[in-house]
Amino acid sequence: MSRLARLFTVFTILFGLTALPAPAQDRSLTVFAAASMKNALDEVDAAYTAKTGIRIVASYAASSALAKQIEQGAPADVFVSADTDWMDYAIAKRTINEPTRVNLLGNSIVLIASKESKLDKVTIGPGFDFSKLAGDGRIATGDVRAVPVGKYARAALEKLGAWQAAEPKFAMAESVRAALALVARGEAPLGIVYATDAKVEPGVKIVGAFPADSHPAIVYPVAATTTAKTEAVNYLAFLRSSAAKAIFEKYGFSFLIRPTS
Repeated sequence: MSRLARLFTVFTILFGLTALPAPAQDRSLTVFAAASMKNALDEVDAAYTAKTGIRIVASYAASSALAKQIEQGAPADVFVSADTDWMDYAIAKRTINEPTRVNLLGNSIVLIASKESKLDKVTIGPGFDFSKLAGDGRIATGDVRAVPVGKYARAALEKLGAWQAAEPKFAMAESVRAALALVARGEAPLGIVYATDAKVEPGVKIVGAFPADSHPAIVYPVAATTTAKTEAVNYLAFLRSSAAKAIFEKYGFSFLIRPTS
């Protein structure tokens, strides 16, 4: 090989090395969150992105479905559950970094009807006849076997002595937002959802509130997964901040901890 050819080869190699683009840094986090979190968390995430430049990719569904997706290897950095049971499940499956867990938010459940319903406000208490109130229609809520809002609804009706009569009337949906939609569309005359869901859906109205002692406390724990990016720690810190607290409370959630800043 001539000296010129050798120089050309060296130049080509060096040029190729210097011309290679730097690996793109992943500036995003994937958050798996309970369906009832959508409106509030979308706003919180937008505020976090504006502050940090980190893009949040949020996936909303029933907590039960999300916990099982994470167990099966779905790429998530943060999990927000609508009850402690499914967070406990994820921890038992070793998919959650337990020291990062915080019980962040609280909520309540309410009885809703479509906006056009002639149903007036009712007082829910022991012996309340949900079956009679529903008439020939159904009562929409989450699947009482797995979806947190459905589990809370069943617990409340059992405590009030109304479950046995009302159970045949239940239309069990895959998530609280699916149950909310059934009532908003007029496909079910009644529904049991979180107060925060009723607040953001103009097609429904609250007709009754469940006594707080009729069901386990509604708690939303949040934690990083065991495969989370390091940025997840900063995101969790932001969820605990005064800025996030103001947004969550605007949507009707109660903030269960002292804000960090």
